[in-house]
Amino acid sequence: MRRKVVCLTLVALFILAIVAMPGCATQQKAAETSASKAASNDSQQASVYKRPEVVASASEAKQLLIEGNKRFVSGKLANKDLGSTKREELAVKGQKPFAVVVTCSDSRVSPELIFDQGLGDLFVIRVAGNVLDPVAIGSVEYAVEHLGTPLVVVMGHEKCGAVKATADGGEAPGSLGSIVAKIKPSVEKVKAAGATGNDLYEKATDENIKAAIADLEKSPIVKHLKESGKLTVIGAKYHLGSGEVVFFDAK
Repeated sequence: MRRKVVCLTLVALFILAIVAMPGCATQQKAAETSASKAASNDSQQASVYKRPEVVASASEAKQLLIEGNKRFVSGKLANKDLGSTKREELAVKGQKPFAVVVTCSDSRVSPELIFDQGLGDLFVIRVAGNVLDPVAIGSVEYAVEHLGTPLVVVMGHEKCGAVKATADGGEAPGSLGSIVAKIKPSVEKVKAAGATGNDLYEKATDENIKAAIADLEKSPIVKHLKESGKLTVIGAKYHLGSGEVVFFDAK
């Protein structure tokens, strides 16, 4: 009888061990998954995008924009620090943007996204048709003179509504007329050269970028910094479909 009880006890223990095995395996798998996630998080934190703290030259600044735009086009965006520590750092140390971007207010044209940059990286001025009035020029002057930003990019984009509306003519109520008045000389110039249809719109857009640069370079501050080699001003055009930014040759 005693031997029978011992045998039954051993059988029961064996059954319990078998039943417990899946639970142990599940716990082990959960532990491995948790460790894998922790390692992945550590890897992501280690690869957070951080541009050089000091960007002294326009060529270096342009290269950062080119690399960022390539990431945007490919969809492989950098892991940027947008947390409270970064915000506090910028609040305490102040901003040091490496490039000024003057561009259109079009909702499809966001420089921080197009160039894949984070907080404190770009000083952006946006107005319909990327035209420059004294207030916008003053904003650029602040960035290049006070913040020491070495590069200004005037960026238009294809299928610009402001340029098309100017080329098509018609009434421009309210303050819209002031935008049309800035763009109209560029439209008239390409019309005189024989451009029509979509070719007219896109060539007028290119000419409007050049006109905005010409307006900007009338600024004594911009002119002085350019002549002293501390500032470069270039044009660029954003292509809505591909996401690519094509830079114009600097003067």
